[in-house]
Amino acid sequence: MKMLINVPETVVADALRGMAAAHPELTVDVENRVIVRREAPVSGKVGLVSGGGSGHEPLHGGFVGHGMLDAACPGEVFTSPVPDQMVRAAAAVDSGAGVLFIVKNYTGDVLNFEMAAELAEDEGIQVASVLVNDDVAVTDSLYTAGRRGTGATLFVEKIAGAAAEEGMPLERVEALARRVNESSRSFGVALSACTTPAKGGPTFDLPPGELELGIGIHGEPGRERRAMMTSGEIADFAVDAVLEDLDPREPVLLLVNGMGATPLLELYGFHAEVSRVLRERRVDVARTLVGNYVTSLDMAGCSVTLCRADEELLRLWDAPVVTPGLRWGR
Repeated sequence: MKMLINVPETVVADALRGMAAAHPELTVDVENRVIVRREAPVSGKVGLVSGGGSGHEPLHGGFVGHGMLDAACPGEVFTSPVPDQMVRAAAAVDSGAGVLFIVKNYTGDVLNFEMAAELAEDEGIQVASVLVNDDVAVTDSLYTAGRRGTGATLFVEKIAGAAAEEGMPLERVEALARRVNESSRSFGVALSACTTPAKGGPTFDLPPGELELGIGIHGEPGRERRAMMTSGEIADFAVDAVLEDLDPREPVLLLVNGMGATPLLELYGFHAEVSRVLRERRVDVARTLVGNYVTSLDMAGCSVTLCRADEELLRLWDAPVVTPGLRWGR
């Protein structure tokens, strides 16, 4: 497989050096693997910290900035960051108002963020944590107990980030983040496997003419494999899988997310089919986001995330955001 890298061992460090050069509004500690918004800590503001394995960009480092995260901790590719990174990030963004950890439900992330919270509290930093577990495809997987954390991570980081930017206290920011997670569900589909730099080849076998329904963002198996389906058939399956678990009675936020190798031409076509299914199911869409936001290296495929959104959540979603991966309103 051809990859635009030097050597596998330096992929993450090289990417961080490039990020630092492209975004002077961020402070990027390449050696310690921590990305922080340059003005942190912001006086009186709750600090938001997230992180996870690299390979899901722009998640999480691309969402550091005004209106979203204050810091992110990138691990090696598809590997959790370590507690020391998380403690450094918490210390860098703590203004005395406390720090919220936003954690995707993968075993390594959960364990390391739990340990980091204990270490940070030993240093006098108040920490709260919210677990994101929105994926309806499987109850348990190779990496999790319970549902996996996927596309709803973006919704949680954006809405909690806006709440923190308004100066809401830690308890309120945490409660909003939990409400967003509880109101969100996702389902993903893979058309091809992804390729990690260390392996240099596909991480799993997906024969030509087949797709995986319910894939995880690390290539974990989903519900089933089928012969290739049309965009409309995939939309029917994915949206129905989400709606079976969500049952929205108010307008929703919609994320049509690319897994890394699916072009926008295809994603917008898929979004047309998702919109059709939601109309047929009488689900009103309040806001839509289409693009590559929670990716899986070079995997071809997509995911659908819906979040039930009341007036408060919509207001916070619409609030200004300025990050490398998401920006509007300022």
